[in-house]
Amino acid sequence: MRHTLLVCMLFLACTGIYAQHTIRLQIKKDEEKQPLAGATATIPSLKKSVVSDSGGIAVFTNIAAGSYKITISFVGFEERSITVAVPQPAATLTEILLKEAEANEQEVVVTATRTSRTISDIPTRVETISGEELEEKGNMKPGDIRMLLNESTGIQTQQTSATSYNSSIRIQGLDGRYTQILRDGFPLYSGFSGGLSLMQVAPLDLKQIEVIKGSSSTLYGGGAIAGLVNLVSKTPTAKREHSFLGNATSAGGIDLSGFYSQRFKKIGVTVFGSGNTSKAYDPAGIGLTAIPQSERYTIQPRLFFYGDRTTANIGFGYITENRTGGSMDYIEKGAPSYFEKNHTDRFSTQAQLTHKLSNKEQLIIKYSYTRFNRLIQIPAYAFSGLQQSSFSEAVYNRSGAYTQWIAGANFLTDDFKEKGNDPLRNYDYHTLGAFIQNTWTPIKKLSFETGLRGDYVKQFGFEWLPRVAVLFKVSPALTARLGGGMGYKNPTLFTEEAERMQFQHILPINENTTVNERSSGGSLDVNYRTKIGDAGISFNQLFFYTWLNKPLVLTATGASSYQFINANGYIDTKGTESNVRITYGDFKLFLGYTYAYVNTHFDHVKSWYPLTARHRLNNVLMYEKEGKFKIGAEAYYCSPQKLGDGMLGKSYWTIGLMGERSWHRFAVFLNLENITDTRQTRFDTIYQGTLANPSFRDIYAPVEGFVANGGVRIRL
Repeated sequence: MRHTLLVCMLFLACTGIYAQHTIRLQIKKDEEKQPLAGATATIPSLKKSVVSDSGGIAVFTNIAAGSYKITISFVGFEERSITVAVPQPAATLTEILLKEAEANEQEVVVTATRTSRTISDIPTRVETISGEELEEKGNMKPGDIRMLLNESTGIQTQQTSATSYNSSIRIQGLDGRYTQILRDGFPLYSGFSGGLSLMQVAPLDLKQIEVIKGSSSTLYGGGAIAGLVNLVSKTPTAKREHSFLGNATSAGGIDLSGFYSQRFKKIGVTVFGSGNTSKAYDPAGIGLTAIPQSERYTIQPRLFFYGDRTTANIGFGYITENRTGGSMDYIEKGAPSYFEKNHTDRFSTQAQLTHKLSNKEQLIIKYSYTRFNRLIQIPAYAFSGLQQSSFSEAVYNRSGAYTQWIAGANFLTDDFKEKGNDPLRNYDYHTLGAFIQNTWTPIKKLSFETGLRGDYVKQFGFEWLPRVAVLFKVSPALTARLGGGMGYKNPTLFTEEAERMQFQHILPINENTTVNERSSGGSLDVNYRTKIGDAGISFNQLFFYTWLNKPLVLTATGASSYQFINANGYIDTKGTESNVRITYGDFKLFLGYTYAYVNTHFDHVKSWYPLTARHRLNNVLMYEKEGKFKIGAEAYYCSPQKLGDGMLGKSYWTIGLMGERSWHRFAVFLNLENITDTRQTRFDTIYQGTLANPSFRDIYAPVEGFVANGGVRIRL
């Protein structure tokens, strides 16, 4: 009997040691307590992994008694580790809450749609350039934002002058005048003042750049037919920021920028200043500048006030620049030859007051004023003018548990006065607009955004502008957006084509015979995130279409005169954008592809729209040890383009390398741009005739070739 009892005790002990148990976890999103399907739970010591089901449940079976460390991960969320003791009480379900990672794009708060929501909760498709990406691209070209935008999928910066480097931005193939550029929601870069905006905005004081593609005039009024770009400035925080950036290029350029910000109890301040210079640069040795001689200075202070219910800010910006391109003999020796001079003075001021009426309601009042003076000179001709514009707006915002209403009105003035030519091409437009917008989220997986705007301009009449967008959250890993809207633009002299001609021989807009350019369009995009082993994968697929009716075209009216008239027909642009992001350890790979099928349909004849590549590729590979160093390689491809003279341009690749070494408050960087020295002057011509009297062709490829730049960035 004694032996039998001993055997039973040993048997019970053994079964206690070798019994098989179960661990049950429920994985949820921290803020919303929403189950996360597809999250990975791993017990490293046992080399066991399971994936959570649609309810966020992850189950380990056949687990021996003991204590186990379990790691839980999901794409876009911070990895978490817990320790679980086995056995557990029967039916135990351990809840695991994962926080979204700080670097995840869903943490970016977007303001371009007026709702100030995180990017994951906005029905309108918004792309952002922020954080490390903004800093990396800013190192490559610290003097302006041209490269920041040009290296984004679906966006192309079009050089409008062969010798002075002037550029505009094209979204999904449409001319630069159809993109509205904002600064903190203020339309500071329209009309005459938009011609050099890309070349005069330095990125050091930018927090992020927001891009909405497609007809978006419902949001901020006329001009956003191809889309809008909102440049968001940094604002003060309790932690002082004092940044300095110095950069030099192999083409003779020097960039010096400084930024300071700090918030005190009731007051905050930011100050940005920069000086940017470049020497005349002719890498092709043809006697013409690929990069002009230039000198630019910028100062932008802002003051912020913080009250219990009211916040306000006021600031101004001043930019002055002299830019001379053309013949190297003229610039270096003063010899008689072709030249193109640009002198600009840009002054702007903006103020905003936000008053909290209640916990759910607020009132926002905005005002801005811009004064832009520009002189363009070429041999035997000069174009000079002063543009003064203002923007006033009042907005009421009410937020509820499931819905948000925004209603407001604004008044925009745009006055241009030309100096010295006959006939004068003056205009004075006053636009009165009113709008209402609603965002409704009946359930967490579905959100609607609708809007309606009405704008009236005396010379061109009234415009109704509806817009709608829908967000489907199929799962935390899969979302889809569907949206569409209408846009318009008042007739204007200031286009890429007129800029290339320095506005010579162009007659004033005939306000009695021209009408607004009107557009409608829509887009569908799908975004999917997953994790395969240790690799995180994010994929976005966009389909778009925009129809632009009666666009302005420049037409010869005599032997030596031209006038803008409305075309008999339309332009349409349709295509796709594909973006893939793969992260594996310290490696990041970005792949982007754009297909843009852009055509004119004038007088029932279909033609390929000039300077629009059917295919573009963007490829970036980065290796980064956070806080220590990063190394990157880029490769961009552009397919052939039809040119304005009917010829076909060549396809080309550009390849670049970059590196940065960082310490606590100090970093050095080196960028090798276009190491293949791809230049239009290597495989095509940029002008016809003589250097004294050149006739320039379209610029469709880089003209500056290989350029290296390097510098230092300091944070105090």
